[in-house]
Amino acid sequence: MMSDMTTDKPPAIRVQGLMKSFGDLRAVDGVDFEVPAGTVLGLLGPNGAGKTTVVRMLTTLMTPDAGRVEVAGLDAVEQATELRSRIGLAGQYAAVDENLTGAENLTMVGRLYGMTRGAAKARGQELLEEFDLVEAAGRPASTYSGGMRRRLDLAAALVAKPEVLFLDEPTTGLDPRSRLDLWATVETLKAAGTTVLLTTQYLDEADRLADSIAVIDHGRLIAEGTSDELKDRVGGERLEVTLAEGADSDAAIEALLPMSDERPVSEDGVVRLQVRQRGGTLVEAVKRLGEAGLDVEDLELRRPTLDDVFLTLTGHAAEATEPEEATA
Repeated sequence: MMSDMTTDKPPAIRVQGLMKSFGDLRAVDGVDFEVPAGTVLGLLGPNGAGKTTVVRMLTTLMTPDAGRVEVAGLDAVEQATELRSRIGLAGQYAAVDENLTGAENLTMVGRLYGMTRGAAKARGQELLEEFDLVEAAGRPASTYSGGMRRRLDLAAALVAKPEVLFLDEPTTGLDPRSRLDLWATVETLKAAGTTVLLTTQYLDEADRLADSIAVIDHGRLIAEGTSDELKDRVGGERLEVTLAEGADSDAAIEALLPMSDERPVSEDGVVRLQVRQRGGTLVEAVKRLGEAGLDVEDLELRRPTLDDVFLTLTGHAAEATEPEEATA
């Protein structure tokens, strides 16, 4: 996907011209991307953008109308059966059998993958320990908290030690602690060489976990790159100057104008501008404002966030709540 992240290995995921419609709705409209082996791709977009539909096609749960999908070197349509044994999937909602215990859930998944009962139980025990579920292993999943169910679901997705793991909005509805725990798990999996495709509408999640990010909106891939590369597309750093009470904001704008390619703006005593350079910006701003006889309460220099990126690229916030197409 990104040229500086390529290796001698073929990409773990290759998507070309992917399309899917539901009636008159074009849910996925000509998507192309690659994910290098052993990296994390964040597929970023609001509800309804097409993220889940993409994941379903990549994991053999849905057949594309057009395009080609290769995962772990296998065609997701022509070699679907073989591919299913080499990937893992954890969706937005924990897909566990509430009538079974945690241990029984994992053993059942292992058996479905063709393991012997002994091997399935042993693998389940490993995962129960890894996901801190040993004490709850003998309890029905119906008694688990939301965070515990999500950990059990992720453990189930890892029973067969997949080469590629798909996580479709895995932290939806989790409390902050459980969310951080899941992030740590993803980082551990990546360190072990697992390729992860993570869909999310949480910008901080993509910023924290993803080596590269693909932004999808209304079924189209509208941008891709590392977090820093996408932020650079929005522009340089922003300087925010809080003027002392009574200070002339128009005079501050004129004093700071040479530091930006765009005219600074002022609102409620705060002057904001995009600056050309990073080094020495605060010192230069203080000098210019001092020479203009203006007092300042505070100065802050900040880089664009992924929120800024998404708003610039799409014209709306990432938390838009349009319904996901066909629950996709």
